[in-house]
Amino acid sequence: MIDLHGFGNQLLSGTLVTLELGLVGMGAAVLLGLIFAPMKMAPLWPLRWIATTYTTTIRGIPELLVILLVYFGASRFVNGMADLVGYDGRIEISPFMSGAIALGFAYGAYATEIFRGALRAIPKGQIEAAQAIGMGRWITFRRIVLPQTWRIALPALGNLFLTLLKDTALVSVIGVEDLTREAAIATGYTKEPFTFYFAAAVMYLLLTVFCVIAIHYLEKIAGRGYARGDT
Repeated sequence: MIDLHGFGNQLLSGTLVTLELGLVGMGAAVLLGLIFAPMKMAPLWPLRWIATTYTTTIRGIPELLVILLVYFGASRFVNGMADLVGYDGRIEISPFMSGAIALGFAYGAYATEIFRGALRAIPKGQIEAAQAIGMGRWITFRRIVLPQTWRIALPALGNLFLTLLKDTALVSVIGVEDLTREAAIATGYTKEPFTFYFAAAVMYLLLTVFCVIAIHYLEKIAGRGYARGDT
């Protein structure tokens, strides 16, 4: 039995923060992906240029640097915008929010490419048929395009979430009390790095197993009906 010297609750708290970071960051990444993927396929070249610049630039920068840039630059940007509108107060962005925004921004570029591939996989005939029976663009997107995009993209999004979940460890450098930082704090007090980093590794593994099961369940729900059609 591993002796955690009373730091067990801190590790559990850090695990919860890690999961929250992963969920918030992935939510932001999915939202950005849904915004930029259609832009990359838009007929207007300025929209394609904006989306391509975003995905190319962000995928070329290490996630750690994105986190540091957001952490040190977000407050300055927000307060600069507040000064322009005449706001005299000081707006502070917490390390947790900075980390979640940075992870969402970084992984949104990958989510964009996932959604773009999923959108291209939908037969154009289905969209044309929907429009032929009188569906508008929004209704066609909501009823025809989005459900199929979600089903096609879900396996890749699941893998992306698992990668993002592990990269939440990077936010420990900006002071977020996630699992990695709590393990480092415990190591500093006890001088037993192997014990606490091994415990953190076990917690990450358990989180991954839990998420894999949840993703598999979501894939079964999303594929319901399609599997019956194949048999």
